[in-house]
Amino acid sequence: MSGEVLRLITRFKTACTNYDINTIDSHPALCETLDALAGDLRKDGDARIQFGVGDVWPEIHRLWRDLAHAQLTFWDGDNSDDGEDASSFKERRKQHSLSSLSVSLARFIRNLVAGVPGNQIKAFEDEPVIRRLLHYYTSWSSMEDEEASFAARILTQMLSNIITGNGALISSLWETYLNLQEDQVMLIRLLASPDNRILLAVLTMIVSCVHESRSRMKILTRTPIGARICITLLDVMVKLYDADEGSDGARAFDVGYSIFTRIIESGLAPDLYTKLVIPDEIVTPHQTTLLKLLDSYLQSTPVSSPGTKSRITRTHAKLCPMLSSLFFSLSSYAQTAIRKSLQSTPDIGPDDIRGPPAELDLLLPKVCEALVLTAQCIITISLAAHSHHHESPTSSNSTASTHENIYVFFNQVHFEGVGLVETLVEILRLLDKFLPRINFGKPVAMSAGPSVEEKKQMETSVSPSQQLTPAADSPGFNFLKRDLVRLLGILCSDDRAVQDRLRNCGGIEVVMNLCVIDERNPYLREHAIFALHNLLKENPANQAVVEKIKPAGQWDENGVLKDAPGAVRR
Repeated sequence: MSGEVLRLITRFKTACTNYDINTIDSHPALCETLDALAGDLRKDGDARIQFGVGDVWPEIHRLWRDLAHAQLTFWDGDNSDDGEDASSFKERRKQHSLSSLSVSLARFIRNLVAGVPGNQIKAFEDEPVIRRLLHYYTSWSSMEDEEASFAARILTQMLSNIITGNGALISSLWETYLNLQEDQVMLIRLLASPDNRILLAVLTMIVSCVHESRSRMKILTRTPIGARICITLLDVMVKLYDADEGSDGARAFDVGYSIFTRIIESGLAPDLYTKLVIPDEIVTPHQTTLLKLLDSYLQSTPVSSPGTKSRITRTHAKLCPMLSSLFFSLSSYAQTAIRKSLQSTPDIGPDDIRGPPAELDLLLPKVCEALVLTAQCIITISLAAHSHHHESPTSSNSTASTHENIYVFFNQVHFEGVGLVETLVEILRLLDKFLPRINFGKPVAMSAGPSVEEKKQMETSVSPSQQLTPAADSPGFNFLKRDLVRLLGILCSDDRAVQDRLRNCGGIEVVMNLCVIDERNPYLREHAIFALHNLLKENPANQAVVEKIKPAGQWDENGVLKDAPGAVRR
């Protein structure tokens, strides 16, 4: 052991000997020594190793015990006759001194254990005491105090350093924390903090725990406490979404996003989605947030190498059953709600302008929002499978087979005898009646009707609230028709059987009616025309249906509409 390290150990032991936890005046000297030692050890790995093998741990253990006892109890034997103001001052001074000592000791241990497994093991012996202190500093009243928040952050950073890179300690902490009562789980309490720096620290610790460990990931997504942690994590992601770039909040969001990336790539997103269920609710806010994260992951994950391509393909394959089941349940709910609304909505004119419905499901906008996200996820997976399907000669046999399975999965999947493409057609047919298209900020009639003069007369006799179904103003309906018809166009691409199925269920007419401009659905017309092109490509029977409809437009030799109609004329 070097002479410099011996000097540091001697300085530490002397400072510990000269302090008394119940004598506030002795605290500053110990804090000063701990802060100086933390600085000395921060950059010198050899010094950390040598310091840790010295006889310093009994003093360290005693410091933690003294701090926990003093911080969590009142002064004993205080029989002074001081007034209330003097007593409050003493209490505040005590709190400040103990918080400062906690911070200095945590900073010192944080640097002492960094990258030194032996020191980590010895420091972990104090985890129960550290947990008690964290419980105190994360109480509701303490989190309102800046000093307490700072102490909680440094303690969290220290605990993260103690376990980082040490699989045995990580497993021990993870198993312990996820088997505690909910109010004792420090991860949940820390994630509820309003301080983004604390969030960054605890999210970094969670990443260390779940890194490359599917077993710990399973505990996180399948156990009751794990699900409760995930619910709090999802709340954190919503809170941090608009954080300024480069801020602690933005960095915390990125770390949180990496946790959900690991959940998705481990194939555990379906398990987590199920854990977020609330009885008698078709979709919960936390499930919607998870779908947003899933959609973001699918759209932003690049395929840059064969290994990455194989991993992403496996991830896509694991998501297919969940997404198809979710699509069927959401669309079924939406269809039922829309039919009830349409049945209770009176027609008030020959132009299909409707009054407000007598019955309106208030959950429908949230259901449609989730339906849009589900459709976008299916679109991304289907496009990737379609692309790789055509590249299969350069892919491995197993990867090509998986792409082929994904490529046909959504076309073959059925629920209660109804296929996904038929479900798409029916929900689009209902939406076309329920949600009038918006052009120049106003609802547009769905079929040819009265003259211009009659329309003007009708506008003077019908209030704006009667011209548009109230539900149509909800942002939950945005992009709904566009994404559904886009998905329909992808599914029928180069698939004669699906093209025929769509003809038999009236899908051609539904798609043609969507070849319009709708401000609620940007690029709806373009996606509908693309879907129509895919429906007609090399399919004479489908082309014959269109010829009978006689649209106001012309088709080129490839079956593409040159001048799409605003609506089908019959």
